[in-house]
Amino acid sequence: MTSNVLTIGDHLRDWRQRRRRSQLDLALDAEVSARHLSFVETGRAKPSRDMVLNLADRLSVPLREQNAMLLAAGYAPAWSAHAFDSRALADARATVQHILKAHEPFPALAVDRHWNMVAANAAIGPLIGGAAPHLLQPPANVLRIALHPQGLAPRIVNLADWAAHILTRLRRDAFATGDPALAALLDELSGYAPGAIDAHAEPNIYLPLVLHGEGGGELRFLSTITNFGTPADVTLAELSLETFFPADDVTRRALGG
Repeated sequence: MTSNVLTIGDHLRDWRQRRRRSQLDLALDAEVSARHLSFVETGRAKPSRDMVLNLADRLSVPLREQNAMLLAAGYAPAWSAHAFDSRALADARATVQHILKAHEPFPALAVDRHWNMVAANAAIGPLIGGAAPHLLQPPANVLRIALHPQGLAPRIVNLADWAAHILTRLRRDAFATGDPALAALLDELSGYAPGAIDAHAEPNIYLPLVLHGEGGGELRFLSTITNFGTPADVTLAELSLETFFPADDVTRRALGG
């Protein structure tokens, strides 16, 4: 029988190859012996805890996966991983709610690493209006809501471009994190918009989200993504706040801004 448990060498090799780094390049960057690094990858040497964290930092490994690397090497995790609704994250949660509330009357929401909505402000209506109830049941995935035929897709005027934007971002996230759930979500959403990944003939300076308004006319939004600057918790490191701004005066007036 063979074991599916990954060793620290397996983790390290995977992230090094994912980041397209050679052993020599990584060793020089991390100021460790290339020979020792090779021995770690093949299981002939055990790295210190500091070495694991140093290599993970050089490879831009997400905090969740850094914990997995430490466990594989026989060490305790370095980063906490509290639930978003836990008491430990009460202050951070209050900060998120403050930012979302302050953005009204324009839509804003917070999502986890899988793009599931964990919080939203009272102005989110225009972004979910008309979506089938089953898509809005927790955990409501905002990317699925956007591209699902029973979601926002019928209301998106520039659907091909917006789908390409979402799929490109999701593909980048899935590759950067190695998260199988994101890879599965990418496969699902790609089926809703076949060929959309190639929709951009030329890069856009920015891409607005253009919606058919429920009362007629069009609503145009620009969005920004915000993350916590120096998180020491896995959940906070994976949290993103997406805020939508009106891209024209018509939209601003329609939303009461």
